[in-house]
Amino acid sequence: MNLEYALLNDTDWQDDTKWQTPDTPFMSFAFWQALTETGAIGEQAGWLPIFIVVHQVADQPIDPDVEALITQPVAVLPVFIKGHHRGEFVFDYAWAEAYARYGVDYYPRLVTSVPYTPITGQRLWLAEGETLTDDIIKTAIAGVDDIAQQVGASSWHGLFVTPELADVATTAMPSDVDVEFALAAQEMGAEPTIIEMPILERQGCQFLWQNKDLLKDEQPFANFEGFLATLRAKKRKTIRAERRKVAAQDIKCARKCGDDITDSDWKAFYHCYVMTYAVRGQQPYLTLDFFMRLAKTMSEHLMLALAYDSANDNDSEIIACSLFLYDKPDSENATLYGRYWGALADYDSLHFELCYYQGLEFAIEQGLMYFDPGTQGEHKLIRGFIPTKTHSIHRIYDPRFVPAISNFCTEDRMRMAQYRQQAFESLPFNEDNMPKFNDESEIDSDSDV
Repeated sequence: MNLEYALLNDTDWQDDTKWQTPDTPFMSFAFWQALTETGAIGEQAGWLPIFIVVHQVADQPIDPDVEALITQPVAVLPVFIKGHHRGEFVFDYAWAEAYARYGVDYYPRLVTSVPYTPITGQRLWLAEGETLTDDIIKTAIAGVDDIAQQVGASSWHGLFVTPELADVATTAMPSDVDVEFALAAQEMGAEPTIIEMPILERQGCQFLWQNKDLLKDEQPFANFEGFLATLRAKKRKTIRAERRKVAAQDIKCARKCGDDITDSDWKAFYHCYVMTYAVRGQQPYLTLDFFMRLAKTMSEHLMLALAYDSANDNDSEIIACSLFLYDKPDSENATLYGRYWGALADYDSLHFELCYYQGLEFAIEQGLMYFDPGTQGEHKLIRGFIPTKTHSIHRIYDPRFVPAISNFCTEDRMRMAQYRQQAFESLPFNEDNMPKFNDESEIDSDSDV
C-alpha cells in the first residue's frame, strides 16, 4: 500500500470513512460547516479553502475485473489561499515587507489553521485507527507544494500546530538545502519547479491555567477559594478586590450552558461582541448566524457568561457577555477555551470577571483540566495562567529568502524561550504551589531547523 493525495474544493470526503473525534471543538465538522455556511471562510472572506485528502492506495486492484485501484482516505489537511493576514495571530508582516523591498510578490500565500482561532490543536483530520506518520505528513506537504505551484504562492504557514506535528514536519522534510544550486538553476532559466525547502519552526507564548493543586498530589481544585489559596497573599487580595468592584457597580453575573442559552441571550451576546470591534473601527469576523448555528449543532460545547445590570428594575438588561467553548469533561485533558467577549460600556474589572474568574469557576465545577483564555495578554500571568510554548511551521518557496527567514526563526525561538522563562518567574503562586519550569527551550541549541 502507498499514499497519494487529491486536491478537493468540497467536503464530500467527510462521508468516505469514519473520522476520529478531533482534539478540540474547533476542528469539529460542525464548527467548520458554520464557518462555511455563514461566509466566514470562502473566496469573499479571503479564506479560500482547498482540502488535501491523503489516500491509501492498493498496489494493484484487489478485484482483477476492476481496473481502478482501491483507495481509502486516511487524513485530510485543510489549506487556505490567502491574500492577507487577518484572523491568524502569528505575524509574518516583516517577511511580506522584505519581499516587497525586493519587488517580489508575497501574495498569495497558503495557510493551514482554524480561521480566527489561536488555539493549539490538530490540523489534520485522521481516519479512525490512523496515527500521524512521516509518510502522511510528506504526502500532505506534497499536496501543499502542488497548490503553491498552481497558484504561485510564496509560502505555506501551519499555525498553532501541536508539538507532535511540528516535530514530525520539521524532521520529515529536508533540513539542508543547497540554496546556491537552486539560485543558479533559476538564473540559468531552469523550468520553474517547487524546490524541496525545509519546514521552519517558530515558537510563541500563550497562557494556560492548570486545574492542579500541587499540595494535594495535583488533584483538581475543590472550589475557587481552593485555587486562590495557592496564590501569594497580595495576589489573592487583588483578585478578591476586583470581584468586589464588579458587585459594587450593581452588576451580577450568571452562566448558561447549551440549550439553556436562549435566542435573546444570543442576540444580546452578539450586540456586546460587535462592540468589541466597533471601538476599534472594525467589522467583526463572525456573524450572529454563525453563533446561532453553533447553538444548534454543538450546544454541548458552549458556555455563556453574562453580566446583568442588577440596578435595573426588571433585572434583565445584559451589559456584557463572554462565550466559551469546552471539551466534554470526561475527555482526556479536557479544556475550557475562552474566545469571544464584549461589553456595552467600560465597567471596572468586568472583563477580568467574565473572561477569567467565571471561566475558572466553571472549569473547577466541571472538572476540566485546563483553561485556555486566548492569545496574548501578560495580565493573565498574575491570575495564575502559566506561560506555555506554541508552535507554527513555515515553508518558503523562494530560495533567495530561505537563509534570512531561517535565521529569523532561530533567533525568534531563542527570544521567545527567554520571554517564557521571564514570564514564568512572574507567576503569582506561593512557593509550595509553584509549578516547575519545563519549557524544553532552545536557548542553547544550534541554528538548524
